[in-house]
Amino acid sequence: MIILRKWMDKLWELAARRGARKVLAAVSFTEAVFFPIPPDLFLIPMAMSNRSKSFSLAWLCLWTSLVGGVAGYLLGYFFMHSIGFPILEFYGLMAKYQVIHEWYNRYNAWAVALAGFTPLPYKVCTLTAGAFQINWPVFVLASALSRGSRFFIIAALINWKGEQARIFLEKRFDALLIAALVVGILGFVALKFL
Repeated sequence: MIILRKWMDKLWELAARRGARKVLAAVSFTEAVFFPIPPDLFLIPMAMSNRSKSFSLAWLCLWTSLVGGVAGYLLGYFFMHSIGFPILEFYGLMAKYQVIHEWYNRYNAWAVALAGFTPLPYKVCTLTAGAFQINWPVFVLASALSRGSRFFIIAALINWKGEQARIFLEKRFDALLIAALVVGILGFVALKFL
């Protein structure tokens, strides 16, 4: 657990740095296309290091995630064979490509919202939404609502509980990080087996 504690210390250190907002924006954008680490892991320590900025950081996550989602959609729409399929291959999700198509046919906006809010990989949602050419306004609205809910719930909790949240996280960070990693992995596993 010493490794996790060192990682937590690095996150807190990064949160206090001058370029932290740029890192948060980059992680939020790339996570919507291909990057495996969710922006929440950066948003939390940054918001806790400056509670008065928690909502502006949530906005930053939302907008950069939406821009990343649009980029993922466009990659899927125009370049699924050359770029999208290798990303799905990397995550071992090629076998679920048709299943995801059926989800879009059946649930449309709900499939996008589920991937945007839960540990299901949002990057898979963005690429396949473009590949299957789901309704553009529906994609953007469902993404905005689900991603926004996720980031603003975090900001609201941090703003509400403040120092109590920081103490709670510091005492239980190892367990929470392991739980977050397990939930993230379960999102990929759930997508593979559904």
